[in-house]
Amino acid sequence: MVKALALLRSAPSLGVPHSAPAHAVLIRALARSGDVAGAVALFNRLPRLGLSPDPSSYRALAQALCRRGQARSAASLLDGMLHRGLPADPLAYASVLNALLRKRRLRDAYRLLCRMRTRGCTPDVAHYNTVIVGLCREGRPTDACKVLDDMPANGCSPNLVSYAAVVQGLCSRGVFDRARGYLDEMVGKGFAPHFSLFHLLIKGFAVLGRPRRRAR
Repeated sequence: MVKALALLRSAPSLGVPHSAPAHAVLIRALARSGDVAGAVALFNRLPRLGLSPDPSSYRALAQALCRRGQARSAASLLDGMLHRGLPADPLAYASVLNALLRKRRLRDAYRLLCRMRTRGCTPDVAHYNTVIVGLCREGRPTDACKVLDDMPANGCSPNLVSYAAVVQGLCSRGVFDRARGYLDEMVGKGFAPHFSLFHLLIKGFAVLGRPRRRAR
């Protein structure tokens, strides 16, 4: 890596002008090797050379920042990407969402999901499921239900993972009636739930002293 950086810096003296693609290769390599400081330094050097980072550099750097637990810095980086007129990167946003949820920054993750639509990056079912699963994991299934319920209005349909997550999350909090409602909705849309979801509901209603209703 040291030799590659030295060669990059000496390129003009060899008659080779600086180029964004050459810098992008090294930014990605530094980011993936864990040298985030080096990647950031090289990234910040580009404007001084009259060059602009490409989308792959933004993605690699955002993912590296996320691995370091610097999700907010990664989100700011993506905002800068859009301000430069570059297209939004769905994979980079997915990395930031995951990182925010791992840090238990649930509100920030939800806000980022909402902001994606205004930044020209329409969330797909994977983005929504990342937030839904994260909220349920942190004991916030009611908030996860809101995210799921909002999906159709935002042009995205919940899938098997979406429904399974909220059913499990609601059952874990003892909200069995609402969980049963989502299970019925899930089956009504043609999804085949895993038997464990039925088991959770049967066990829950039994503990509450209710008759074991056969799920449709």
